Amino acid sequence: MNRQTHTADWIAVDWGTSRLRAWAMTRSGAELSSGASEKGMGVLSPEHFEGALMDVVSPWLGAGTVDVVCCGMVGSRQGWVEAPYATAPCQALPEGFARPDVQNPLLRVHVIPGVKQTSPADVMRGEETQIAGFLSLNKNWDGVVCLPGTHTKWAQVSAGEIVSFQTFMTGELFSLLSAQSVLRHTVAPTGWDDDAFATALDDAMSRPEATAARLFSLRAEDLLNNLDGAAARARLSGLLIGAELAAARPYWLGQQVAVIGASTVSQIYGSALTSQGVPATIADGPRMTLAGLTAAYKSLNS
Repeated sequence: MNRQTHTADWIAVDWGTSRLRAWAMTRSGAELSSGASEKGMGVLSPEHFEGALMDVVSPWLGAGTVDVVCCGMVGSRQGWVEAPYATAPCQALPEGFARPDVQNPLLRVHVIPGVKQTSPADVMRGEETQIAGFLSLNKNWDGVVCLPGTHTKWAQVSAGEIVSFQTFMTGELFSLLSAQSVLRHTVAPTGWDDDAFATALDDAMSRPEATAARLFSLRAEDLLNNLDGAAARARLSGLLIGAELAAARPYWLGQQVAVIGASTVSQIYGSALTSQGVPATIADGPRMTLAGLTAAYKSLNS
């Protein structure tokens, strides 16, 4: 990350469970500098958030008070200050930013609320900012946004609002199964096989109820037929994403779809959707986060 010394007009912060990322910004939304630390919400108590923030942003402070706009788990119940959830349907950029107590007079911190859904129960923190960023760059866009990751979100978006959404623990399941289950002996830590992924995806989508059995077959094929570890990795991913797509079909079927996330996983989801006849727009996750934080900053001054 670029840590050049600049005086920021305002500061954008994406503060998750494991990491803090920050950008020094101009009023017009141009990036001056960026920084990061491993001091995520998960390793901080409330009294230590301000110090962790200062460690990153102090080179960007001038003589006056600077607005700091934050999204992510920093606004959770275990974070710096709890930013209450807005209830869907709601604007992609919820109102009512939370304000933690700050000792340094140079900082004025605003935390973006997450979004909740009461039935079926669901929550998001951080993804709403990425959705808002995508909508700020794609005016009048309606459709479904997929945000793949540890906990993948599918969100129906219309007229600038998050109408409904659903979360799938697909990424976490992949991590647990590949590293902590019996499949750790079969699944390689790296490598890929496109054909193996596509076959497993189709299998899971056509018979999602058989996914648990198909998962164990990976281990059995390794023991009996020396299944290649990279192919096993791709098949595991295909089975889990296929089961997810089968369950999420009401969201993406016949809809305009955008996928927002890290490049590798977004391309995998994009390929999976294309195989179902659903072309997807791929959008860079960090860029959408910064666009959403910029939209939030502008809302403070509108």
